[in-house]
Parts: sequence; structure tokens; C-alpha cells
Amino acid sequence: MNSHDTSESRVVLAGDPDSPAARFVVAMNAGDPQAVDHVYEDDGILVPVPGYPVTGPARLAANQHLQSLGLPIEARPRHVYVAGDIALLIVDWSIRGTARDGSAVDMSGTATDVVRRGQNGQWRYVIDNPHGTA
Repeated sequence: MNSHDTSESRVVLAGDPDSPAARFVVAMNAGDPQAVDHVYEDDGILVPVPGYPVTGPARLAANQHLQSLGLPIEARPRHVYVAGDIALLIVDWSIRGTARDGSAVDMSGTATDVVRRGQNGQWRYVIDNPHGTA
């Protein structure tokens, strides 16, 4: 296995396997649901609730729900393991603050994600599991 340095001082390039996490954060925080959805492969899955994977319109809706909170997401890849055009990302993430509806939000976790490098060199989510082993 090949571990990839993900220190804060490192610039994340478009071809890096941890770039989907960075692109996801930028798109989520910009409030752009289509940009968020483009970080996934067409048939990529999101596991918004442990044990209940979704894809397509349900994946888009789940991410739009998070965007509707109006709070920034932070994500920091902890480990990136690359095998050819497949990579496993272990990512610490959090969403904290007061939502648009006035409710307090304190969500965080460690995601276990699988990404694949496409023919264009860009990495996209195949499996986005924000709850890790839950």
C-alpha cells in the first residue's frame, strides 16, 4: 500500500487521490448541488445513514439537505492509500454552527471513502461513507 502525505501545507492538485474531498468541500460550501454531484461517478453511492446507500437523485437530495443547513463543512484527509486507479480515503469531517432554522448543529465523523481515477485523470467518489465503520 502507498500512503499519501495529506499535511495542511501540501497543495492538493486535481490529479491527487484526495482531491475529491477538497472538491466536495468547495462545492458544498459554495452551495452548488450540481458541482457536489459531479464529484461522484455516475453510479457512485453515498451512505447518508449507516446501512442505507443511495445513488442518483437520492444522493443529490441527501447532499442538498446538508447544504440547506447553510453551514460550512470541513474535511481533512487523514490517510490516502492508492492502488493503481483506486484509492481508499480516510477523512475527518465536521459541520458545526447554527443552522438557518436556528438549530444547533454539531456533526462530525471519519469517512471511509473509495475513489477511482477516470481516463481524464480526475478522481471521483465510487463510495462515500461519511460514517466510516458505523
